[in-house]
Amino acid sequence: MHVRIITVGKIKERYLSDAIAEYEKRLTPYLKLSILEITEEKRGVHLSGGLEQIIKNREGNRILSAIPDGSYIIALDIHGKQMSSEAFAARIQELQLAGTSSVVLVIGGDLGLSDDVLIRASLRLSFSPMTFTHQMVRLILLEQIYRACKINCNEPYHK
Repeated sequence: MHVRIITVGKIKERYLSDAIAEYEKRLTPYLKLSILEITEEKRGVHLSGGLEQIIKNREGNRILSAIPDGSYIIALDIHGKQMSSEAFAARIQELQLAGTSSVVLVIGGDLGLSDDVLIRASLRLSFSPMTFTHQMVRLILLEQIYRACKINCNEPYHK
């Protein structure tokens, strides 16, 4: 299975880059992983609601154009479904058993994801009702993917 993470923006903090690189390395034996960083829209600090929507739509169009046809899409969304690590692992395993060759996980920018991306997603996933930076979400997501791989292979790490 090829797992793609499409995310808006780059990682700026070295400590996060180092941790992300560690999980990318740990995932190598389990699946093919790629991360695509979509460029953030340039903007000022104070935005009107209409301008926020325009920015989300532009970023969303770039995200959608990067998703391979036939992919199972999981959008990270604060209003999405919350699930345990075991339930997430079970979903990944179900997709593998169903022959799904491409899973795309999408992390929006600080304004979130466009409606078009959310509508296209097969699953909207929330880690918490709390707000995290999209850079931190990337690290948490990679850790949860790794945890799912360990759970599905009955290997120690999970607890």
